[in-house]
Amino acid sequence: MSDIAHFFTPINLEDILGNNSLSENHLGNLITLHKAESDFPELDEIQIALIGVCEDRNSTNNTGSNMAPNEVRGFLYKLFKGDFNLKIVDLGNIMPGNTTDDTYFAVKTTVDALVRKNIIPIIIGGSQDLTYAQFLGYKDLEQTINIVAIDSVFDLGNPDDEITNNSYLGKIILHQPNYLFNYSNIGYQTYLVDQTSLGMMNKLYFDSYRLGQVRDKIEESEPIIRQADMISFDITAIKHSDAPANPNASPNGFYAEEACQMMRYAGMNDKLSSLGLYEINPTFDVSGKTSHLAAQMIWCFLDGFYNRKNDFPSRTNPDYLRFHVVLHDEKYEINFYKSKKSDRWWMEIPYPPTKGLKFERHTLIPCSYKDYELATTNEIPDRWWQTYQKLS
Repeated sequence: MSDIAHFFTPINLEDILGNNSLSENHLGNLITLHKAESDFPELDEIQIALIGVCEDRNSTNNTGSNMAPNEVRGFLYKLFKGDFNLKIVDLGNIMPGNTTDDTYFAVKTTVDALVRKNIIPIIIGGSQDLTYAQFLGYKDLEQTINIVAIDSVFDLGNPDDEITNNSYLGKIILHQPNYLFNYSNIGYQTYLVDQTSLGMMNKLYFDSYRLGQVRDKIEESEPIIRQADMISFDITAIKHSDAPANPNASPNGFYAEEACQMMRYAGMNDKLSSLGLYEINPTFDVSGKTSHLAAQMIWCFLDGFYNRKNDFPSRTNPDYLRFHVVLHDEKYEINFYKSKKSDRWWMEIPYPPTKGLKFERHTLIPCSYKDYELATTNEIPDRWWQTYQKLS
């Protein structure tokens, strides 16, 4: 992977750990580290790559988030491994280029290279406009993708303005060629969102889930997260008391435990191929609380990843239960699939042949038992209808 090696500044353990030492079962001793005194790591057996991106020049009111990667590492390295065999590398930091476009290019190229090798990059930002660079990493992979953002706002912005951490989504939506199939927001707070933006989300058949709606039953976030190819997690989605390291943090938001649960769901998502954790600003942190939480969130992702079930349905596989539901006087028919291995659910969307192969991978979408229950009462589940509209 010498083609991406020149983007990275190696790890300096003394800068990260100070005088602290690590035991043999601490993650810092088990992750392959790109150190100055060693060559760029071989990636043949690697499954996950940690990437620090020290870029915040397009941040609005959050200068200082460029310092987050090493702060998070300081806590992550001191966590003990779980009951799994790690195949993880820390590639080091992508430092700011001459321009932010240079940094975006480095992130884009790295994501592309790693995804092609079936290695999941975990990006520790940096400001959330880096989501745009993360998205660009899929440009040449010849597939449409789903993005899930865990965020208190939509970050649509004005398409005519320069990109910032508050406007990256508008750039993604308008990008040509268009390879975004679906965008889902988890945890938006209504009083922080312009109703015009909410209307735009509905018009595009994107999914948006209010904070209260998700927190009422956090397990209902699992099917949403299971649909993602890439995830962007804004730390400000977590309430200020649990994650104070951001000047824009809100009194309301997810609790720390809920953030960790969603990260475990992300790890268990068989199709997820990149993850970004953004907007942590150590300047505003309290005793390293937010960086420590971010480290635990990454640990929960690893725990989910190493407990993947690899149970995406096959229509003829006997390991699945199939349920056929007819709705609205036989106008619509929905096939549901339940995995005997994990008890997870999927539902089938009618596939118009006129769409060609481009959207074929979106015809079986994750759902929950609640969606099946809804269908049995002659109600069309929202997520089925949204996808049906996109494919029609």
